[in-house]
Amino acid sequence: MIVLRQHLGDELRRQRQQQGRTLRQVSASARVSLGYLSEIERGQKEASSELLASICGALEVPLSQVLRNVGDDIALAELASVPVRRGEDGEDGTRAAAGVPAAV
Repeated sequence: MIVLRQHLGDELRRQRQQQGRTLRQVSASARVSLGYLSEIERGQKEASSELLASICGALEVPLSQVLRNVGDDIALAELASVPVRRGEDGEDGTRAAAGVPAAV
């Protein structure tokens, strides 16, 4: 099952780590407790839209970019979880994603 809060937490952690920032630094800037931000990053808590905007502001990353990245991750996870019936698209039972050419 795909859980939005886990993908969102993964993306927020990825953004923070790319900047070389600590949880403490981001939590102070976003005005959210260190423990709560940690739970959000681990996908254990759902962030409200207001809190998510505050975290993105602290990271200086547009909310739209975070949501787009999360959407892309979820789309890939959905593709990976689609059951494929043998012989549907190819003899080996694989299905190419829409717009993606099959490997030669």
